[in-house]
Parts: sequence; structure tokens; C-alpha cells
Amino acid sequence: MMTIKQIYDLAINLGIKSDLRGQIVVKKKLERVKKAYNELSKAKKEEFDEERLTNPFSDTRYFGDPQKKIKRILTGIDIDVAEVLLAKELSAKKTIDLIISHHPLGPALAGLHEVMDLQVELLAKYGVPINIAESLTHIRMSEVARGISPVNHNRVVDTAKLLGFNLMCVHTPSDNLVANFLDKYLRKYEKEIETVEDLLRLLKKIPEYHQAIKQKAGPRLFTGKESGYTGKIAITEITGGTEGSKDLYQHIAQAGIGTIIGMHMKEENREEAEKAHLNIVIAGHMSSDSIGMNLFLDELVKRGIEIIPCSGLIRYSRVKGRK
Repeated sequence: MMTIKQIYDLAINLGIKSDLRGQIVVKKKLERVKKAYNELSKAKKEEFDEERLTNPFSDTRYFGDPQKKIKRILTGIDIDVAEVLLAKELSAKKTIDLIISHHPLGPALAGLHEVMDLQVELLAKYGVPINIAESLTHIRMSEVARGISPVNHNRVVDTAKLLGFNLMCVHTPSDNLVANFLDKYLRKYEKEIETVEDLLRLLKKIPEYHQAIKQKAGPRLFTGKESGYTGKIAITEITGGTEGSKDLYQHIAQAGIGTIIGMHMKEENREEAEKAHLNIVIAGHMSSDSIGMNLFLDELVKRGIEIIPCSGLIRYSRVKGRK
């Protein structure tokens, strides 16, 4: 039986191991955070989020008793007040020990923009000059921070606390898992991929995407032609918090990328990607998030924890004999 803290630590470790930047890059960034913290004044240290010293993902946090032992989890892509009330109803028959949201809550939502720094090194890995990636990404990070600032971040956290539920959100670690999964999947079948149509066909074979098609939310082409060549494929919009700068697409194209796979894309970003002659394949938001969460949840299932899916999670277990 695992405790909340053990589940949380597992999520962080899986996120680091599956990070497309590489574990060395992530650990170096953690070391720089620790160095910067040690140089802060006493007053600044009191304001510092000390969780950042060991957890590189500011959009992943837990709220509750870290030593609480967990048997059963209610989990979904989005957890709102309604899902917490659902947990209360379900607990009348089966005790819910922990609620896990994929999308961030509380201070994890307020810190969402901080994980977007991940995009800098990932773009550089695909050939975008790192100084350009850093400059444009940091501008976008500021935009996201300002956009999130008026949100009622703690509403769901407060509701869970009042009703006696432990709560957790696992965002970038889960997104890293699906990004890594797709990277390996595409490398395995790279000889079968020549056109965008080939790419879409392979994506649709993945169980979560296959199910999403039935829900009219499966993989689709946002820009380009299905008959067109994919060129070099980049998974730059699957992880890293949220959408990056619309001004990056011209630089991505200049780096030799022909096709981008993403979860979702705003219209203004799509228009700029089209101007750069990029193929944009949107695999699907809930379905892509479901892949990442399923990979994480399967690790909990292996350790004897029961999973109750809700709120858009397309549950598919890759553990033999489990659902």
C-alpha cells in the first residue's frame, strides 16, 4: 500500500525519467534552482516555494496528509467542485482515499507558466537556436502568468479540504510520459511514415486515440495535406505546460521540421504555423492526456491501488489482465 507522498514522488520520478530533454538537463536545472535559493536573503527564502528544490514541475502538487495510505483513487483529466462532490457520493459505497486531477489546481495552477521553460531545451533539441527559443518562450510565459493570475486557484482545493478529501494534480510528469511514449512509438514505426496520412493512421491505432475517434475527438490535421510528406516530425506541443509562442513556427520550420504533433492549438497559432508551411497534426487533448495519465496510473495499479476514472479520462490499462 502506498502513501500520498510515495505516489507523488513516483509521479515526479517518472516525469524526470521520461522527460524528452534528458535526465541530465532536468537535474542540472534543479541544481541551479538550489544554488539560487542558497543565495537568497532570509526574507526571500520565506517567500520561496521550497518544493521547487526537489520537484522540477511546478504544476504538480499534493494537498492533504502525505502519510495517508491509499487504496482507491478517483481520477480525471479535470477535477472541479463537481468531481469532489461526486467523490463524496461514491464514498457512501466505496471509500475514496485520494482524488487526482491531471490539470493543475491551487498553487500548481498559479505556477503553470513556470514549467513552460521546458519548451526551450526541447525546441533546441529539434534544432531551433536556443537563444530564440528562450526569448520567445519567456515572452509567452509572462502572457500565461498574467492570464492565470485572476483565476480562483484554490476553489477546488478548499472544497476538497472541507469535505475531507486528499487531493493531487499530476500535470507535466503525465505530459512527459505521453510525449516519451509517442516519441518511442514513432521511432518504432518510422519506416512506415512517409506522408501525413501515414502518421494519422498510426496514431489512430493507439487505443486512447482510437476511442477518441468514436467521441469525434480523435487525431486530425489542422494545417497541411494528408497526401503531403511529413518531413521531420517534432513532438514540441505535447508537454511544457501549455501552448508556446505563435512567433516560433517560422523558426521551427527553418530548423528543418516538417510536421508538429500537438494536443491542441489556438487559431492564431494555427495561422502562423500555416504561414510557415508546417503540417500540424492535433492528436487530441483529452485523449493525449489520457495516455499520459494511464501510463502513470498503471504504475499505481501494479502496486495494488484501485482506479476509478472520471471527467474525460479514457481509461486504458497496459497492465496485463487489468482495465
